[in-house]
Amino acid sequence: MNDYQFKIVKIQGDFVWHDHEQTDETFIVLEGRLRIDFRDGHVELAKGEMYVVPRGVEHKPFAENEAQVLLIEPRGVINTGSEGGTLTAENDRWV
Repeated sequence: MNDYQFKIVKIQGDFVWHDHEQTDETFIVLEGRLRIDFRDGHVELAKGEMYVVPRGVEHKPFAENEAQVLLIEPRGVINTGSEGGTLTAENDRWV
């Protein structure tokens, strides 16, 4: 929609510290629980809850048990920001 993508992802365990310099990132929990860590704290989200991480804010998603999450972000955003690594997902991959 208007060059934004709605991505359904599964998260379990720790992700990598990263940020998105050019855009906010919206997390909506569809199933499970999600914690988003920040350098100065964290937020915890349950099913049906939403949080917007402002652009440029370093964060690290974490789910003790698998969480299904809807991400909303502009087309082309790389899930690990500029950090890269083995958790970087292929962009625009339909499954």
